Amino acid sequence: MFAPKAPKKPHKITVHQHTRTDDYYWLRDKQNPSVVKHLNAENRYADHRLNQNARLEQTIFEEIKARIPQTETSVPFKFDDYYYYNRIEEGQDYPIYCRKKHSLSAPEEVLLNVNEMAMGYAYFSVGMFEVNADETILAYAIDTLGDQIYTVYFKHLPTGNLLPDVLTNVCHFSWANLPHVLYYTVYDRSLRPHKVYRHLLGNTQKMSELIFYEKNPRFSCIAYRCQSKQFLFIDTDSNTSSEVWYVDANNPNAAPVLVQKRRPNMEYSIDHYNQHFYILTNYQAPNYRLMRCPIANTPLEQWEEIIPHRATVLLEDFHIFKNYLVLEERINGLPHIRIKAWNNPDEDYYLHFPDPTYTASVGDNYAYDTTLLRYVYSSLNCPTQVFDFDMTTRSQTLLKQFDVLGNFDAAMYQSEYLFAPATDGKQVPISLVYRKDLFNKDGSNPMLLYVYGAYGLVNEPYFSHTLLTLLDRGVVYAMAHVRGGEELGRQWYEEGRLLKKQNSFTDFIACIQFLTHKGYTLPQRLILEGGSAGGMLVAAVLNQQPGLCHAAILQVPFLDVLTTMLDKDLPLTIGEYEEWGNPNTEKYYRYILQYSPYDNLKPQPYPHLLITAAFNDSNVPYWEAVKYAAKLRTLKTDNNLLLLKIDMDSGHQGPSGRYDSYKETAQEYAFMLTVLDAQT
Repeated sequence: MFAPKAPKKPHKITVHQHTRTDDYYWLRDKQNPSVVKHLNAENRYADHRLNQNARLEQTIFEEIKARIPQTETSVPFKFDDYYYYNRIEEGQDYPIYCRKKHSLSAPEEVLLNVNEMAMGYAYFSVGMFEVNADETILAYAIDTLGDQIYTVYFKHLPTGNLLPDVLTNVCHFSWANLPHVLYYTVYDRSLRPHKVYRHLLGNTQKMSELIFYEKNPRFSCIAYRCQSKQFLFIDTDSNTSSEVWYVDANNPNAAPVLVQKRRPNMEYSIDHYNQHFYILTNYQAPNYRLMRCPIANTPLEQWEEIIPHRATVLLEDFHIFKNYLVLEERINGLPHIRIKAWNNPDEDYYLHFPDPTYTASVGDNYAYDTTLLRYVYSSLNCPTQVFDFDMTTRSQTLLKQFDVLGNFDAAMYQSEYLFAPATDGKQVPISLVYRKDLFNKDGSNPMLLYVYGAYGLVNEPYFSHTLLTLLDRGVVYAMAHVRGGEELGRQWYEEGRLLKKQNSFTDFIACIQFLTHKGYTLPQRLILEGGSAGGMLVAAVLNQQPGLCHAAILQVPFLDVLTTMLDKDLPLTIGEYEEWGNPNTEKYYRYILQYSPYDNLKPQPYPHLLITAAFNDSNVPYWEAVKYAAKLRTLKTDNNLLLLKIDMDSGHQGPSGRYDSYKETAQEYAFMLTVLDAQT
C-alpha cells in the first residue's frame, strides 16, 4: 500500500513584499469532501503500516491495563457539608462522581455517572462541575466534540431531575453565594473567553445579564469565587498582562469593581484574607512577589510587600489559611512548598521531598480554619502520593499512594537530575529515569526524550504507569526543561519566546548532544517526542539537524506557525502574538519564517515519524499536521516511515475514554519499539 499523495493546489501568500506558495492550503477546508477523503486515506495508510505491529501493540495495551487498577477511588475532599470524590469501576471508561454528607461512613450519593451519560457518543467529557451554595443543585459542563466548548446543565440533587436551564458556548462557570445565581464565561467567534454573564436559575440564557465584556482581542477573561467565598473575581489576562475585578458574592446586583488597571508586562492575581486582598505580581519583580492592599483602597500605590522578590526563586502561587500562609516556589527548576505562620513571621519552613527530580503541588484545600494542608507528590520513579500535612505539629499522613499492580518495585528504578551546557553557557535541566538493572552508560540504551518549552509552562516529571512498559524494556526516559518554560524562573521563559525562540531549539539540541556524549544513549537509539508547541520544537530541530535521532513522535503539533499567526480569524491567534510575535510586523515575520517547521522543510533525510492530529482540535487545527505530512512526502530523501493518524472524533486532549487513551499510548509505544528493534 502506497502513502497517499495530496494534490498540489498552489496558493500564494504575500506579506512584506515576500511571497510564499502553499501547495496544500486547500486542506484547511474541513467541509470539503476531498479533504475528508484525504484524511481518511492518511488514516488507512497509517493503520496498514501500524497493523504490522498489532501483536506488540496488543501486548503493550494488556501490560498497561495490568498495571493500572481497574477499580479506583480518588481521595475524598471536604467542601462545606459533604465529602466529594470520584471512583472508576472495572471495564468502564469514565468516572462516577459521588459525595457523602458529613462523614465518609454516610451513604453514597451519585452526582454524575459519566459512563451512562457518555453512551452513544464517540467523545464525551465533563469539563467541570460545582454545587451551589446550599448544595442542592449541581451545575456541570459537557463537551461532546473535543473542542472544549461546553454546554452547562443543572441537576436538582434531591430528586435527580434536570432543571430546564441550559447554557451553551460556555468556557467556565462559578456559583455565587446565593443558591440561584451563577456566573459564566462565553467564547467569541475565535474561541476567546470574552464575556461574563450572571444567570438566575429559572431564566433562559437570553435573559442572562452581561456584567463584564473584555473587548481587547489579546485578553481572555474568567470568573471564579475565592476561597473565603466573600468575593467573585474576574481575571482578564493576556500572556504578559492582567487585570482583576471583584464582585460581592452575596449581592446578585453588584457591579464589578476594578482592583488595578492593566499595565504592559505587569501580571497579578489576588486572593482575600480578612480586610485585605493578597496579590501575587511580577510588578518590578520578574520572579514575582506577594503584596497586599486594603479592600477599600486597591490602587497600585497602596500595595504593601509581604514576600519580597528573589532572583533565584520563582514564586508560583500562594494559599491562605486562617493561621498559615502557604507558598509554592520553584528553586533550581524544582518545586518547593513553604509554610509561614501569620502570628509568627520567624516560623518559616519548607516541606522535604526525597527524589532528585519530582513534582509537588498543593492539592484540594477548601477549608479555611484548619491546620491541615493537603499536597500531592510524584516523581518519575515514585507513584503519586496524597498527603495531609499538619502545619502546627509538622507531622503528615499518607492518605493514598496510587497502586501499581504486578511486581513493581520503586527501588528498581533510578531518577536523575542533570544539567546540559547550552551554546551560550546556560545550564539546561534534564530529568530522567531508567531501570537500574537494564541500564548501561555506554550508549546502548534506547531513549525517549520529551520536550515542551513554551508559554512559561513547566514540564513536570511525574510518575506514569504506562511508562513502565518502556523502562522494563531498557528504554531511558528523559525530559528536557528548555527555555520557553519557566523552570528556572521568569527569565527562562523570556529567553525562549518571541525573537529569542531559537534558544528553545539550541537548548534541546544541547540536551541531545549532552545525553549522547555522556553515554545515556546514541542518536540511532534516540526517539524525540513533543506535543502541541513541543511538537513544533521537535519539528524545527529536525529541520535544523535531522541526524540527531532515529525517530520522532509529534502529537497534535503546531507546525505551520507563520500562516497560522497571520490568520487573525483562527482561534487563539491574536492572543498568541505575545508568545510568537505578530508577523504583520516585519521583524517577527522574518524571524518566524526562519524556524516555522512547515516553511523550512527541505530535501534531506528525516527520521521515522509518527504524527497525530485531531479533527475537532480548536487549539492546533488538524491541517497543521496534514499539510506538513503532505509536503514532507515530496521532499524527504529517505525511506523512513512517515505516518499520520487523525482522530476524527476528538480534540486537542485526545480520546476521552481511558481505554481509548491506553490504546493510543500502546500504538505509539509499539511504533517506537519497532523502529528501534527493541520489542522484547
